[in-house]
Amino acid sequence: MTRIHELPAHRLATLVRSRELSPVEITEHYLERIRRIDERYGAYITVTEENALEQARNAQKSVMSDTPDELPPLLGVPLPVKDLDALAGVRLTFGSRVHSDLVAPADSAVVAQLRDAGAVFLGKTNTPEFGATCYTENDIAPPSRNPWDTTRSPGGSSGGAAAAVAAGLAPVAQASDGGGSIRIPAGVCGLFGLKPTRGRISGGPDRADLNGLSTAGPITRSVLDAALMLDAMAVNLPGDLYTAPPLPSGRTFADHVLREPGRLRIGRYADTGSTGIPVHPDVLAAHEEATQLLLDLGHEVEEIENPVDTAFGGTFAEDFQHLWAAVASATPVDPAREGELTPIYRWLRERARATPVPVYVAASARLQRGTRAMLAATARFDAVLSPTLAQPAAPIGHFNSGGPEEEFRLMTEFTPFTSLYNVSGQPSVSVPLYWSRSGLPIGSMLTGQPGDEGTLLSLSAQLEQARPWAHRVPEGWAD
Repeated sequence: MTRIHELPAHRLATLVRSRELSPVEITEHYLERIRRIDERYGAYITVTEENALEQARNAQKSVMSDTPDELPPLLGVPLPVKDLDALAGVRLTFGSRVHSDLVAPADSAVVAQLRDAGAVFLGKTNTPEFGATCYTENDIAPPSRNPWDTTRSPGGSSGGAAAAVAAGLAPVAQASDGGGSIRIPAGVCGLFGLKPTRGRISGGPDRADLNGLSTAGPITRSVLDAALMLDAMAVNLPGDLYTAPPLPSGRTFADHVLREPGRLRIGRYADTGSTGIPVHPDVLAAHEEATQLLLDLGHEVEEIENPVDTAFGGTFAEDFQHLWAAVASATPVDPAREGELTPIYRWLRERARATPVPVYVAASARLQRGTRAMLAATARFDAVLSPTLAQPAAPIGHFNSGGPEEEFRLMTEFTPFTSLYNVSGQPSVSVPLYWSRSGLPIGSMLTGQPGDEGTLLSLSAQLEQARPWAHRVPEGWAD
């Protein structure tokens, strides 16, 4: 007999609308699993049990009083919010001791969108301090653990979100990505992760992302679930610096999932260029399998050079570090509490303060010129295939066993592919097509043209149909 946590979110929404499943029953099922087994995974920082049940009861009243066509699309579907986004009346820690007692006065824009769509909020998922690292370990909660191997990390910074979905502690999760933070955990947890186009989802009302690196997005088990979440999350606010072109009137991202992509032209690369960062054999094997699957489906696949060298002249890594440090320096922190920050976050802020403004501006300018060159060089492709990461999931404690400089080096070696597309603002997904001999998921990354999440969703759905992955679940799924 199928259990509730085995059902995708789109199926849960359908069963709620048909009155075959109660929102209260669904929410209670997930809350019971969180109480019973989240100690293994560290997915949640805060669980909002009473609020979730109240929301579920209100959703049930709506189901019984309204016709199905008048119900919001995610009514009664429970999901968590990453603890970098504000959920009104709930603790907002940012994964940091300096904000461990902060309570959000209002929803962020993306949370408000999900609330309007009828979602039930289970709580807040674990994140590294201010989302600054590619693993999820902080000073206020136990580390998040990968459900496929709990000695390993689920990645970051949306590691708690991915752990929740992979462990069956949520059907889907809201996440965010400023340098790979959706695609990294999706890649190592066997999930589908979507970083939307820059400007598709507002960071408002409070988050200022002047360099446009970060965006919210979904982590899910199915492509259709991700499309439904993107339809619900997409929003722009007055004053946003970036906006994405809207879909044609009456069209949705979910429509693209149900549409064949046609024969696409796809570029591919798996080297790390002049950085010389080695790529693990399991990652290369996953890349070759993804390539062959694309060819089998009738797509044209062409080898291309690594854009980091051809478009950015080999300065990408150094220039991106300036932007990443600048983001860290912009976080408001009481000077008297700077010493409570984690070593890597203090180091990033110190680097930013030591960087002259002209150096930062020059780095930003080089990255913009590189983006223009890369987009021109890849304009003939509908998508570009690369590995999501250079290595399989890393052990807990792997990154922070040395000093901050060593930690940043290890993170760079782990994630040489993802941040490029935060700089360019292109939509990008991690697709779970391969598991290693040791049973670890290895994600493959597909990146589309700016504003074209639709093609990525159509292609990803075709891959999902050709090589289904939802049946592949970690051992603890049965508990």
